[in-house]
Amino acid sequence: MDLNPAETSVDDPEKQTDAELFQLMSVGQASALGLLYNRYGSLVYRLALRILTNPQEAEDLTQEIFLNLWEKRTYNPNRGSLSSFLTTLTRSRAIDKLRSRSTKLKFLQRWSQMMATEIPPLTPFESASLSDRSHYVCDALAQIPEKQRQVLEMAYYDGLSQSEIAAKLSIPLGTIKTWSRQGLLNLRKNLQNLIG
Repeated sequence: MDLNPAETSVDDPEKQTDAELFQLMSVGQASALGLLYNRYGSLVYRLALRILTNPQEAEDLTQEIFLNLWEKRTYNPNRGSLSSFLTTLTRSRAIDKLRSRSTKLKFLQRWSQMMATEIPPLTPFESASLSDRSHYVCDALAQIPEKQRQVLEMAYYDGLSQSEIAAKLSIPLGTIKTWSRQGLLNLRKNLQNLIG
């Protein structure tokens, strides 16, 4: 079916068939897509809403279906009506979204169950070891220069980035990076001396 866009009247959409509008859309007339959307947008939305039961997801899917129609142009008028094509595509994509939602929900449920399991209490040996390590780190921190210690404490205890530390202390970022690097090297050296 060869349609010349100049010969087809877009002024009277009631007289144009879906195939004619699809052909116009295929040659780049966005107004034809608008007419098809006006014709079938509510059908696609209602079906998507019925399956997904979420208005926002149904709106998103409706937009996705018509965007797909515009970009991929996979509809073939010889294989059936446009309404059948759109409902089949909508149903298929909606079911895919339900499956995806189900998979995400199962993952979140498994994750929350893992997080809900209680962490077993520390054994006396683990508590003593943790306490010893804590003392080693405090002693090692006390031995490094004040500026380096301050940067490391702000990074690890306050969770600040080096840029945030620089802004908070009104010190150039390069200086903060140097102090951080030197502090970590000194801390490592001090911990090796304390443990080894």
